[in-house]
Amino acid sequence: MAQPPILTLQDIRLTFGGMTLLDGAELALGPQERLCLVGRNGSGKSTLLKIAAGQIEADAGRRFLQPGATIRYLGQEPDLSGFATVRDYVDAGLAPGDAEHSGQIFIEALGLTGDEEPGRLSGGEARRAALARALAPEPDVLLLDEPTNHLDLPAIEWLEATLKARRGALVLISHDRRFLEALSNATVWLDRGSTRRLDRGFAHFEDWRDEVLAAEEKERHRLDQRIAQENEWLRYGVTARRKRNQGRLRKLAAMRQERRDLRGPTGTAKLATSEAGSSGKRVIAAESISKSFEGRPIVQDLSIEINRGDRLGIVGPNGAGKTTLINLLTTQLAPDTGVVRLGTALETVTLDQRRAALDPNETLWKTMTGGSGDTVMVGGEARHVAGYLKDFLFLPEQARSPVSALSGGERGRLMLARAFARPSNLMVLDEPTNDLDLETLDLLAELIADYSGTVLLVSHDRDFLDRTVTSVLASEGDGRWIEYAGGYTDMLSQRGSAPAKSVGKGEAKSAAPKASAPKPARAEPRRKLSFREKHDLETLPGRIETLEAEIARLQETLSDPELFSKKPDRFNAATAELEKASAERDAAEERWLELEMLREELENAR
Repeated sequence: MAQPPILTLQDIRLTFGGMTLLDGAELALGPQERLCLVGRNGSGKSTLLKIAAGQIEADAGRRFLQPGATIRYLGQEPDLSGFATVRDYVDAGLAPGDAEHSGQIFIEALGLTGDEEPGRLSGGEARRAALARALAPEPDVLLLDEPTNHLDLPAIEWLEATLKARRGALVLISHDRRFLEALSNATVWLDRGSTRRLDRGFAHFEDWRDEVLAAEEKERHRLDQRIAQENEWLRYGVTARRKRNQGRLRKLAAMRQERRDLRGPTGTAKLATSEAGSSGKRVIAAESISKSFEGRPIVQDLSIEINRGDRLGIVGPNGAGKTTLINLLTTQLAPDTGVVRLGTALETVTLDQRRAALDPNETLWKTMTGGSGDTVMVGGEARHVAGYLKDFLFLPEQARSPVSALSGGERGRLMLARAFARPSNLMVLDEPTNDLDLETLDLLAELIADYSGTVLLVSHDRDFLDRTVTSVLASEGDGRWIEYAGGYTDMLSQRGSAPAKSVGKGEAKSAAPKASAPKPARAEPRRKLSFREKHDLETLPGRIETLEAEIARLQETLSDPELFSKKPDRFNAATAELEKASAERDAAEERWLELEMLREELENAR
């Protein structure tokens, strides 16, 4: 027999500023259930979680928590004010009967000492302290709002394992797809003010959501047809004197009202980049660069070449120096030793993880236009600023609002809007996924994957890395960085070990890799093929075969003598595709021959 819910929300209604945010939302949480709460940015997920936590009160509805059950809530912006140390803050969350030292255990597990002053903590450290406070009491109900924000990959994986081992109930909001898939066994979708429940984990959510939306669209189409039929009758068949037709008129009015009330799903952001002309083949060449701060090595003797079209992911624990490395590779920061050379014709756009480039006092309008005019150039075409912002899900009335009024997700979309309006062939993205909802993340991943220029990407999102990058540059500790072909999962496979340990305060030494960690190629007595070279050598023959088949197909299409006269557009398109495929095949063959010769040379040198 199923146990009764430990926490329930029934018919929750809430209005902000005249706008209905929650309209009959419901939630039921079993004693050991792990439920993920999903929905678009601004749909009210965080608000519903605060109502569940008892932080705010709804306009209407009922909240019930089983008597004696304990509940802990982690918000997106934890408040540590009023406490002298992190230990004081965490211990204040313990209840009578909780283990006295449990707070310190979680503090240390999360890379802190407990002696830190709250006012001096970084965003990641504050998030770790708040997690320790929420987890230490082992509550019956744990409510977590974006717990992975500001955490590095080792901390995310530790948190994932810790939550899996818990026996209590969990409600989780997160934009980290892999985190949700690993932890949830039920899903609540908050959409247009109301909730729908799927008694399966997030891995099954998107297929179910698409089925629901398809059914809604089908119902809207049927209703539109019925309204059209009644409108036809209204125009040609009704007379005011025939009272028996008044019922049909009332029915038509009711259908029109039903159609107005039948809101469609929230819009989807339309992301597109303004690509500049091609850069040179070689974009960045770093030769034996090193950088240290206060005697601590950030980068040691790194050599790497980044070519046009490469999408390089940079990963490592907080404190490893990912942003410093980005600044070195883009020549924003000079290395202590070594040299960095940039390629020709580079047009760079940068997305700052701190959103620091946004002035909170400026309006969205001025942020996009610089204060001049009402248009923004996108892909060489003038777009009205309000129309362009609408592509990024901003309402027309928001255009005149200050940046300070935006949520974290909205600021992220504004940064994307501004960055993508600028022509570029090199994108530098430092934690672009922060605060974005899952649908916008999907679109951003597709955009990066289709981008013809070069991408440098810093991210802690494992799924996002797997879907976007062609290679990963990973921190191995003590300033050593090694490049691996493929995405994050490929890196783990090639590395054959867990990711580098998280670097907390005073833990630089403990982050050094174990003796079994891979050694950089330069430490070997003889030159070896890099992971990228091995990957290309193995995959290029298949790529060449695919291109040969495409070329043969296009040649067959163009062999039709009537194609040019009957379908000139198709002829021109096929000709352009043939030229592109032939050029790609020639480049692939040249690269494969170069690598094959290098392989033979290295084998003969042994």
